[in-house]
Amino acid sequence: MKKLFSRQASQLFKQQKTLESSFLHLIKNNKSSFANNNFHTNVLVSDQKTVVPGYPGAVKAALTHDFNFRSSINEDGTPFPIFNILSNQGEIVNEKAFKELKLSNEKLIDIYKLMVRLESMDDILYNAQRQGRISFYMTNYGEEAIQFGTASALEMEDAIFAQYREAGVFMYRGFTLDEFMNQCFSTIEDYGKGRQMPVHYGSKALNIQTISSPLGTQIPQASGAGYVYRVKGQPNVCACYFGEGAASEGDFHAALNFASTLKCQTLFICRNNGYAISTPTRDQYGGDGIVARGIGYGIPSIRVDGNDFFAVYYATKKARELSVEKKCPVLIEAMTYRAGHHSTSDDASRYRTNEELMYWRNEQNPIARFRRYLLSKNLWNEELEKNERDSNRKTILALLSKVEHAPKPSLDELVTDVYDTVPDFLLKQKQWTENVVKKYPEAFEGH
Repeated sequence: MKKLFSRQASQLFKQQKTLESSFLHLIKNNKSSFANNNFHTNVLVSDQKTVVPGYPGAVKAALTHDFNFRSSINEDGTPFPIFNILSNQGEIVNEKAFKELKLSNEKLIDIYKLMVRLESMDDILYNAQRQGRISFYMTNYGEEAIQFGTASALEMEDAIFAQYREAGVFMYRGFTLDEFMNQCFSTIEDYGKGRQMPVHYGSKALNIQTISSPLGTQIPQASGAGYVYRVKGQPNVCACYFGEGAASEGDFHAALNFASTLKCQTLFICRNNGYAISTPTRDQYGGDGIVARGIGYGIPSIRVDGNDFFAVYYATKKARELSVEKKCPVLIEAMTYRAGHHSTSDDASRYRTNEELMYWRNEQNPIARFRRYLLSKNLWNEELEKNERDSNRKTILALLSKVEHAPKPSLDELVTDVYDTVPDFLLKQKQWTENVVKKYPEAFEGH
């Protein structure tokens, strides 16, 4: 144990020196910008009428004789608008932006197929949990356009910090059905060695950090990753996903303030789906959603139609370009609706009506909207739809049968990878667990 603590102390010392070096580098590079700040009074602008005192807390703010309390970004009190390209009927309503997308028909069909695959996987794994075959699951219903729209606009070198409803992001980057299944069933092939709850995916190969249960912890971590890109001069961004409920956590505010002041190359992607588990947005905030918070921190921000694949792709592409070019964070608030239960531990019928749910599942479905566009361009048809769904169902059910009875990680893995030498109290716990498994072998298949 002494060797372990000595090694940790040495590592901490090295980390401290690295941080000190980074901050000295930051100060050196920003010295000129600090010097250019007008921290003096009565600076007159060119028209010689508007007085700009240059207070350090608001350097560019002018004096005014108008007294007006504001609670909205817009003076007339209207909410921040929602950018869109594709109507709910599958028609292009923003030709100017659409022409800039430059997505081939083959690419669009491939992405649509992935949406269908994700929906099929959700159907089967949700039912598997209800049958007691896995312990937990979270569906992605209603939020597929956000996941595939953002993922397809990023580069593989861009790090991703996901929350827990980003399976489509994993899928787009190449996370296979086998990998999804192995994680949810905690097989010997699970990268987390069976230590995580289902849907807590992660992939070093795909540059996606492992999902963690505590809400919002990934947001300041993503600010740090974006800061590294900025300091090293790398043309990449860190994409961070979270819901509007997580934006109520203190970590969110700390992360945005760090990112704003340190000019981190981080994309903050908020999935505003209307509910933080059972809490509707009307009980979460009184302001204009999450986009107003980004602007409040001086971060370029946009609100987009999260059920419109094209709008999400366009916004993410532009946000990435802006972040890399200007070396700054960007916030995207994608408006959508969680068209399923929060998780298998939730019963959404207790806090919203079936009529409300069915409206969003049927009338405002992002997959159906995308399909209407493909149908209108003769890129898809009902036969292809049926074949794709049937094929996915057969493949996923076959995989489920395979992994359900696959070997589990060794019980030894319960106590490894934390301590240099496993302490006695953990060895005793492992021994107790082994005794339980021996006593009730039928309940611990695979061990």
